[in-house]
Amino acid sequence: MTKASAGQTLHQRILSEIEGRIVSGEWPPGYRLPFEVDLAVQYDCSRMTVNKVMGQLAKAGLIERRKKSGSFVRQPQIQSAVLEIHDIRAEVESLGLEYGFKVLKRVQRAARREDRASIDVAVGASLLDIVCIHFAGPREFCIEQRLVNLATVPDAAEADFTEIAPGPWLLGHVPWSNAEHRISAETPSREIARLLGISDRQACLVVERRTWSNSGAVTYVRFTYPGNAHALVARFSPSSE
Repeated sequence: MTKASAGQTLHQRILSEIEGRIVSGEWPPGYRLPFEVDLAVQYDCSRMTVNKVMGQLAKAGLIERRKKSGSFVRQPQIQSAVLEIHDIRAEVESLGLEYGFKVLKRVQRAARREDRASIDVAVGASLLDIVCIHFAGPREFCIEQRLVNLATVPDAAEADFTEIAPGPWLLGHVPWSNAEHRISAETPSREIARLLGISDRQACLVVERRTWSNSGAVTYVRFTYPGNAHALVARFSPSSE
């Protein structure tokens, strides 16, 4: 018989333990959870208590409940608004998963001719070239490849990106006036596929964004997501006549 720890109800404990197994990867996507009647016996509680836990997990997007088949761990499926500058941490945490990121590359260099296709700066301009990997629980979530114009954002050269990722840091330091998004479906390079832990034949969703301030170009960023784990949505209102 399982007892709830001090200060924690049995409902909270069941939720926490199941959530922990999903987030840790112990129960991977596609894993069938024990049936509700079995969990009720395991935790010595009513089936209604277990049913409420399952409802919360389904609402959080962690499991999928299938009639007559049981409950299964879902592949994380994120929806982002196409026209918003979204926060990856908020996306991950909306699933009830632990967010993390790691800076893989950080180089200050001069802009090359080919960079002009991505960011509106002159050849030779000072850029910060950054590559990050973002995580949802233990799984790779997306790769961020970013160029920052140091003429517009000189403080970025000395910024510490160990605690806060470059995207939210920029949003907190530079007021942007214009933004441009480009969304495409592509197969990843071998290096990106390796970092995401996927096949280089798997389709990926790529979101590219450019932002400007009144002082000039701020940043160019390219996010690459496994295509089966991300979706984009846009919300519209009828125009007034």
